[in-house]
Amino acid sequence: MLKFPSLTTILSVAFICYIAHSIWVLAQIFTAPVCTREPCFRSFLLKEQLPKLQMAIFTSTTKDPIAAEIKEAATVKPFNFREQFTRTLDIEIPAKTRRNGTLYMHVVLAVDDGKPIIWNRRRDDLAVIHRVALTEHVVPRHTTFNLITDDGQKVPPVRPNQRPVSHLRTKVYFGILADNITLSQYDIPAEMSGLVRVTRHNEYLPVFQNDILKHRYDDLVEIVRGMESFPLEVTYSPVGIGKFRLIAHVSHAMMSLETLGFSKKDVDEVKGIFSDTNVYILCGTVFVGSIHMLFDFLAFKNDVNFWRKKRNYAGLSVRTVLWRGFSQVIILLHLLDEKTSMIVLIPVAVGTLIELWKCKKILRLEVSFKGIKVQQQSEMKVEKLTKDFDRQAMKYLSYLLYPLCIIGAIYSLLYQSHKSWYSWAINSMVNGVYAFGFLFMLPQLFINYKLKSVATLPWRSFMYKAFNTFINDIFAFIITMPTAHRLACFRDDVIFVIYLYQRWLYPVDKNRVDTSEHMDEYEEVTKDPTKDSVDKKKD
Repeated sequence: MLKFPSLTTILSVAFICYIAHSIWVLAQIFTAPVCTREPCFRSFLLKEQLPKLQMAIFTSTTKDPIAAEIKEAATVKPFNFREQFTRTLDIEIPAKTRRNGTLYMHVVLAVDDGKPIIWNRRRDDLAVIHRVALTEHVVPRHTTFNLITDDGQKVPPVRPNQRPVSHLRTKVYFGILADNITLSQYDIPAEMSGLVRVTRHNEYLPVFQNDILKHRYDDLVEIVRGMESFPLEVTYSPVGIGKFRLIAHVSHAMMSLETLGFSKKDVDEVKGIFSDTNVYILCGTVFVGSIHMLFDFLAFKNDVNFWRKKRNYAGLSVRTVLWRGFSQVIILLHLLDEKTSMIVLIPVAVGTLIELWKCKKILRLEVSFKGIKVQQQSEMKVEKLTKDFDRQAMKYLSYLLYPLCIIGAIYSLLYQSHKSWYSWAINSMVNGVYAFGFLFMLPQLFINYKLKSVATLPWRSFMYKAFNTFINDIFAFIITMPTAHRLACFRDDVIFVIYLYQRWLYPVDKNRVDTSEHMDEYEEVTKDPTKDSVDKKKD
């Protein structure tokens, strides 16, 4: 009889189908539109006799300034739209901008007819103007200082609920659509409809775009007292139709996220996913990231099911479980202290709650309004053996672990900067978790070796986590992350390989109904043989 699939299987298949459809839609963005009706508009930049071009860069404190408010910053003459360039400009900060105001950069592209570009030439028929905001209003970041050598009095404290202030963008990236594309008014993609200007010769003028994927939160600099100018790095590069449409879609999506209440730092984390605009790498990243999320969900589900049905804890290291709970709490506090994106914070918070619940289960704690009490329950012989092996393993580990953590904390205090003593304490503990956390997995390996069994471990959950560990190895080379976190990805591989070796070395009896029966079998094997012989004599 055909067995009906479980709800988890149905939801997993539906999720994979949705991701496959999303990848297909993403790939369609990189497909160039074609002209299907007359008249067809051709690019002004790709005509046979293209006139020489020149570009000028201006700054002002308003979006639509008059000529008196404009200051010229640079001129690019002649301008070749196919060649990338980077220039560092010294931009003066007006008094209005220093008083928590705004600052804009205006790029004017016009025909080089021998006359310099002045602000009034923006009204020419063949002139194109592009505006870039150089200021953003964000909450100031915490300032760090050395807790020993600095007294912290020179560092202005960041007040809670502080208002956003003007920050300057030190890097600007923009481009012009350079592909040879022919369009009609019916074929213009929706994300480009407001950017295309057509001349009377059925030619569309150069289409500018800001590369918001490269505009990052870390490039913002707060305007402080006495700051009258700043270096601005301006980078121009030609843009293909695929990248152009992707940036336009992401830009609208980022605006929606900010409307929903996401902070600018959260939005910046999302932009990092689309930083590589190669269609194959991008689709692969989306697929692998989605599979990672699916495995996370399945690992959580199977882990909860395993521990919910667990009645005895023979073969499980209590100290390893407690360490996982403690380390998850420390990592969560560290992420909160660093103001990490909610995208990262929510899964870690869910994992922390599950680990704390597992600690409650293995310690046999009963939580109620009357308080916390330990459930009295008789222990099996193998459970007592497990505790003895666990205690023995931790005894040797403590000789190595504690001195290393103390030395690392002292080094961080003497030579690194921190926001506060609390921040130093959390950073020291989280560095210990990242650097030496794998050592706390060794007691479980030691128990498996002594008991010659791995039957008590949640293998289905372990395998999902193992797949995610190898996925993390891939992202460790692609995504920017702290070195300690990158090393933590690879240290988990070693532990999982040892677990797999023990699984092969100590195979589980497939005829065994559950773990408790297996442990009863082990208890019979470990009985005192002299006692058995005495019993036989009595018989």
